[in-house]
Formats: sequence, C-alpha cells, structure tokens
Amino acid sequence: MATSRKILMVVGDFTEDYETMVPFQALTMVGHQVHAVCPDKKAGDTVATAIHDFEGDQTYSEKRGHNFALNADFASARPEDYDALVIPGGRAPEYLRLNPKVIAIVKAFAEADKPIAAICHGAQILAAAGVIRGRKVSCYPACRPEVELAGGVYQEIAIDAAATDGRLVTAPAWPANPAWLAAFLDVLEGAARKAA
Repeated sequence: MATSRKILMVVGDFTEDYETMVPFQALTMVGHQVHAVCPDKKAGDTVATAIHDFEGDQTYSEKRGHNFALNADFASARPEDYDALVIPGGRAPEYLRLNPKVIAIVKAFAEADKPIAAICHGAQILAAAGVIRGRKVSCYPACRPEVELAGGVYQEIAIDAAATDGRLVTAPAWPANPAWLAAFLDVLEGAARKAA
C-alpha cells in the first residue's frame, strides 16, 4: 500500500459484526487510520454488534455479537478531515439514517466525490441521504426497494461479490468482505494517486 488514508466508519448499536470488525481490522492492518464513530457516543464507548447468518430460512438469522469499541468521537467528526467513508450494515442503519448529522456526513462525502464503501443494509443510509440516483448499487436484497426508490440502479450480484461505480463500492453482505474490501482498496489507491 502506497498511501495511508484517514477513513471514517459510522456505526451504531447492532451494526453487523463481520461487516464492522473485519473492515476495521483489515483497513487498519494495511496502514490506514480508521475512526469508528457512533451518534451520541465517544471514543472508548462501545456499540453492540449483531451476527447475521444465512441458515436456510427465508431471511437471515440474527444473534448477539461482540462489543465493538469506538476510537473517536462522533460529535467532532468532520467529513473534510477524512479521505473516505465506510458504512457497515446490520440493524444500525435503520436508525442511523434518521440522524441528520449522519445524513449530512454522507452527503458531504458524496458531494466531494470521496470514496464510500457501504455493505448490506448500509445502502439504507445511502438511500436516505439521496446520493445514489443513477448509481449502480448492491445491497442486501431486502433493501432493493429502497435503493430503487432513491433512484439507484440495483445490482443483483452474488452474495460474495462487490459492485463499483466510480468511487462508490457496495456489496450484498459479509460473505463479500474479501471482494468488497479489495475493490475499496483499489478505489482508495486511485483517489490517492489522483490527489497526489
């Protein structure tokens, strides 16, 4: 990896465990600085995670996961201080999309054409922020109506695949972590080269 980037990750209680822990650890491992924040919480606080699994039922199952420690304060998070945004899925996007500052953060990243990675239910936040009109977007299939109502072009891809549209990288669920993170790293490197 050539250039270390500063990445904002917006999470909330019952964020999906693998969609939060894996990107946080993997992006940190390759040298990026990742700040995990949650509305109304500060560095040192935790959010509860949820484990979503695919066990043959008509939808995913949900179990309690880990406590994920935040390492930055949401109140002081400013999009202009970051190079990219990560939005995990899980239960959290349902309520995070109701927070005006979360929506303002997403809009600021989109308007500045900074890299954004969203997975699974993270598309609910993208849709609520109104930043996917005309964009190719993958998400958990149950979020397809929201993507399409927000003007996005839903990508029906394998659960372990990712979709890239410019600097937006999306995927259906945590089995896509390898493809999603690889695509996001490519976008980050491309953005770093263009900025240099």
